[in-house]
Amino acid sequence: MSIEREIAHDLLSIGAVFLRPDEPFTWASGIHSPIYCDNRLTLTAPAVRTAVETGLVNLICKHYPDAEVLMGTSTAGIAHAAIVGHLMGLPMGYVRSGHKDHGRGNQIEGKLEKGRKVVVVEDLISTAGSCIEVVDVLREAGADVLGVASIFTYGLQKGIDRLAAANVVNFSLSNFDAVCEVAAEEGKIKMEDIQRLKKFRADPSDVSWMHA
Repeated sequence: MSIEREIAHDLLSIGAVFLRPDEPFTWASGIHSPIYCDNRLTLTAPAVRTAVETGLVNLICKHYPDAEVLMGTSTAGIAHAAIVGHLMGLPMGYVRSGHKDHGRGNQIEGKLEKGRKVVVVEDLISTAGSCIEVVDVLREAGADVLGVASIFTYGLQKGIDRLAAANVVNFSLSNFDAVCEVAAEEGKIKMEDIQRLKKFRADPSDVSWMHA
């Protein structure tokens, strides 16, 4: 079994990814979605957590062998960056969503010297806005950002386009297609639901998938 399918099975097994095409969730943006993702749940499931963190180590070693520092996105990526950094023996820090309003007013937490080769650790890629902001902050601080390592990606075209425009590379352990396929095979959704789900992914603002 591929790593994408293994992680998809793990995420589905603990409800970190939940598919509900007949009772869609509502995102903060107001978009109705057949999928919900909360990778924080991996932290409270030791076996899945081990698979995820080991997978991220292998992903970083394969795609970013020159990595010198890991930087987590705040807040969801922090724990994963810390665990993976520990396993790899690499320094780790994180980037706040904004400057602190006290102390030194840091936005980057942890020591980061200019020119260091950095990999950003993210839990989820949707429209990619938050991780691109993190990359921008790190680049402004003089870091050489090699790319992003994430647990899961929706594969939304908006996110793909944004990453390309910002010259940011991302590699994910699992993805929307793998989750859909495994969920159908395990009876969590009907096989015919896959096309509805992919129609949502193609254009989340188009609600026609709900009535397909």
